Amino acid sequence: MNTLELPIFSLLALFLAATVRADAPEAPAKVVLAIHGGAGPVPKQKMTPELEKKYREELEKALRAGYQSLQREDGSSLDAVESAIKVMEDSPLFNAGKGAVFTHDGRNELDASIMEGKSKRAGAVAAVTILKNPISAARAVMEKSKHVMLVGRGAELFATEQRLDVVDPSYFWTRERWLQLQDALREEKEPGDRRGPRGG
Repeated sequence: MNTLELPIFSLLALFLAATVRADAPEAPAKVVLAIHGGAGPVPKQKMTPELEKKYREELEKALRAGYQSLQREDGSSLDAVESAIKVMEDSPLFNAGKGAVFTHDGRNELDASIMEGKSKRAGAVAAVTILKNPISAARAVMEKSKHVMLVGRGAELFATEQRLDVVDPSYFWTRERWLQLQDALREEKEPGDRRGPRGG
């Protein structure tokens, strides 16, 4: 893959492909962490070597965070998933958390979900605007509620009760994403554009 084709994605996901506990006596530790940020490349003309380097550094930071979570005595695959995704949510480079795109009306509304295959549990939050790390809220829904998904204000109140980090909505504002919204709004108003409004 050359420098100009590095895929940087718009939806956040992380997959833990396989884990074997590092302290398992019967086998050496074999851990595979695979991360990606969704779907859709950065336009070739915008992917400079400097920008590619920043993305790679953040992705490596996410992988290291996930791996370090597994190294703890009680570390689990869920810890690895949450830790790695939090790094991406805290970075303005990805369309998640700090780097989330704006809705049509100029808000950052965040979603996250998490699953645990062994017990077939899942948790999710959607349309939250004040939760610093939606992935942590999704995990709390899975582990500490009777629900699978909470939305909007209800999700935010639940997360607050769980003492998760809350921020002012302005925390999620980034110039890059704001300018992308302005471009989209201008394009929408151009004569002959019949696609209609986009976003929430």
